[in-house]
Amino acid sequence: MRIEEVASTTKTQRIATHTHIKGLGLQENGEPHPMAAGFVGQEQAREACGIVVGMIRQRKMAGRALLLTGAPGTGKTALALGISQELGTKVPFCPMVGSEVYSSEVKKTEVLMEHFRRAIGLRIKENKEVYEGEVTELTPEFTESEAAGYGKVVSHVVIGLKTVKGTKQLKLDPTIYDSLQKERVQVGDVIYIEANSGAVKRVGRCDAYATEFDLEAEEYVPLPKGDVHKRKEIVQDVTLHDLDSANARPAGGQDIMSVMGQMLKPKKTEITDKLRQEINRVVNRYIDQGVAELVPGVLFIDEVHMLDMECFTYLNRALESSLAPIVIFATNRGICEIRGTDIASPHGVPVDLLDRLVIIRTLPYTPQEMVQIIAIRAQVEGISIDEESLAYLGEIGERTSLRHAVQLLTPSAVLAATNGREGISRGDLEESDGLFHDAKSSARLLHEQADKYIT
Repeated sequence: MRIEEVASTTKTQRIATHTHIKGLGLQENGEPHPMAAGFVGQEQAREACGIVVGMIRQRKMAGRALLLTGAPGTGKTALALGISQELGTKVPFCPMVGSEVYSSEVKKTEVLMEHFRRAIGLRIKENKEVYEGEVTELTPEFTESEAAGYGKVVSHVVIGLKTVKGTKQLKLDPTIYDSLQKERVQVGDVIYIEANSGAVKRVGRCDAYATEFDLEAEEYVPLPKGDVHKRKEIVQDVTLHDLDSANARPAGGQDIMSVMGQMLKPKKTEITDKLRQEINRVVNRYIDQGVAELVPGVLFIDEVHMLDMECFTYLNRALESSLAPIVIFATNRGICEIRGTDIASPHGVPVDLLDRLVIIRTLPYTPQEMVQIIAIRAQVEGISIDEESLAYLGEIGERTSLRHAVQLLTPSAVLAATNGREGISRGDLEESDGLFHDAKSSARLLHEQADKYIT
């Protein structure tokens, strides 16, 4: 007899650079834990980011901007992702890189405005009257057609709906019968019908019929509670960019040119200012009526020194608009020229924009903090490593960079597995360090052997 173990089909989470970041790791009083939520060290920066999160939650940060500065590999992107994790999924978080604005199809300012609009959410609350229940009867009533002379047409539909609390018989318009047929509604299905629009949604088959067949590709749902006729509050989260793009591309007609146009890949087009102003007007009306609520999100622009003077001028204006998100910039540059000019400025950002920013500085990690970060990464990647090897990796990180030390983990694990061991030893790390050069040693080799390379 042959018995084989079937491998699990559950999805395993893919490991990325910042998979281990789960938040900012702050206590209830706002002070940072020395090591929490995937963060190690950077206490001052994390505490400052915690205050920013508090301001965002209280809606007192909209239209303001934050700049994260520090050397490469000191956790600027990790801080931005920590802010996003603290805010939760309901607050829009839109990341982008400075070089994304350079497109051959769309203007730089258009790309920036598109990301601005992606970072502003709108929570729309609607009270809908619905009829919900299990279908107990579905009888179309026919009458003679006067127009055709022959045949019959549906005059109305009689439908019976049942819930835990009771049953109700409804007489529906013939157009709703078309919707019922499209949804393939049968007796025994759980459906809901919107009273205002007449839209029909098939939720699934009632679980009373779950034993009807041995095998069936069907979703079984419980019998709805409460009355058949009820009021439901439906909350929908959209971004302003969703509204822009939905209105910029109107649905085509039924003629051949419209159908062909829909099949062809559409070219990316700009959304006009006029359309955006119209949408802003509608949004403001919804907010005044209490139907919708504005949720200013976070726009994170990494490598902000890649933007040029046009973009920075546009950002000055965009930050002052009434519908503006919280903008977080990040850069690892010191005094450098603003792109496209010969003007030297701190962080490659014009001084007039720097005046508007609150700046948070990240500090280099100590050797002990590097060891703790490498231990967290090894745990996330499922790699076993002993204390001695961790200390040696900390030395490599201090000599080269934290990123290089973390990158040596996986090659060392492969070497250990090749040698028939489960855990990483110091010898594996020494071998990996000899095989893979870091940026500093590579630059030193280039300097020593400059005559052997083409310059």
